[in-house]
Amino acid sequence: MTGVVFVHGTGVRAASYDKSFARVRDGLERVRPDVRAVRCFWGEEHGASLGLDGASVPVRTGNRGAGDTGFDDGDPLALWALLEAEPLAELWEFTETARGDDGDTGFAPGRVDPWETVADKVRALSLAGVGDTARPGLRGLVADLAPALDGAAERVADEISRELGGAPYTEGVGAVAARAVYALALNSAETAGDIDALLPVDGADRDTVVGALTDQLGGADRSGVVSRAARGVGGRMLNSYLSPLSTLARTFRGGITRGSVPAGGDILRYQARGAGVRAAIAAAVREAADGGGPVVLLAHSLGGIACVDLLADAAGPPPGVELLVTVGSQAPFLYELDALTSLRRGAPLPAAFPRWINVYDEHDLLGFVGGEVFPGRVTDLRVTTRQPFPRAHTSYFAHQRLYDLLGPELPR
Repeated sequence: MTGVVFVHGTGVRAASYDKSFARVRDGLERVRPDVRAVRCFWGEEHGASLGLDGASVPVRTGNRGAGDTGFDDGDPLALWALLEAEPLAELWEFTETARGDDGDTGFAPGRVDPWETVADKVRALSLAGVGDTARPGLRGLVADLAPALDGAAERVADEISRELGGAPYTEGVGAVAARAVYALALNSAETAGDIDALLPVDGADRDTVVGALTDQLGGADRSGVVSRAARGVGGRMLNSYLSPLSTLARTFRGGITRGSVPAGGDILRYQARGAGVRAAIAAAVREAADGGGPVVLLAHSLGGIACVDLLADAAGPPPGVELLVTVGSQAPFLYELDALTSLRRGAPLPAAFPRWINVYDEHDLLGFVGGEVFPGRVTDLRVTTRQPFPRAHTSYFAHQRLYDLLGPELPR
């Protein structure tokens, strides 16, 4: 009888594996009743855990109350987190509040619109002289931002003219506009063609640049204006940005870290201590081979990487394995990165490596193809679970079409 060893991926623990194994067993039984599903659950023994009970995680201080949004005068980090996500968000909220609930502009024919004066000052913003300091970080930041400043200033000025023109003048716009210009310029600099990573920016250097821009606009850095505005009618927009940030701010870092350990930690631990996982797979192969028939390895995600490493090892694959089926796996990608444990980039698959079928969903950003990486040695099969990522990565074994495709491929 053919034995199909089901090898799970990263982050899986007992309850999750049991559910997935049941689906695999039932799916295989529907298309190939002569096949026996064999368990290979390695997550408990060889998966990642905080062995020192989280001793490496800093203790969080300054916890907020349950009703606090995490956005106030004493929490500038929340404001900058917001501006990282949407550089114009604070300005949009300011304009909502300045125009009032009824949208009355207060326009008087013949008067000089103060908002046009503000817009002109924004367009004239300059970083000249700001970097004249002994602080290398500040000089570097100014040099990075300077080419993007004019475009950012023009966009903020246009926003002020369009949204505030004719409205009653409201104090506090200088600091808001300065922060918007800075955030836009930083975003533009980081997406420039010659920069491939986030710019290293110290908060003190950022505040110096923003302070200089604010001074040119005749404003004071009063972030409380925004905090009060957020409690108005227009605050719903700001709160929609801040909601996920405030949720994280109210969650202890230890809890976040513990929750992420199984998925992320399994990958890191496998790269450093993967022999245990491969040994567990080899043991499951021996159990399946005891049935006297051929063995198939059906492996998901990180499990597929471990199976490729096992089968490509110089010692040779375990006896009896006639077919490898990887599902939503990164093995071809790691080979291209030269990050596989048992096979260096450029080396061919060993002659003894079994037939390999690789299943992927185009919506699964963690699923890769192997046909172009190992020409003639890998057959790629595409399925469509009709799920967005990341659910597409976890839905393969609930997808009936998967078993319809695999049924005829399983050896007898």
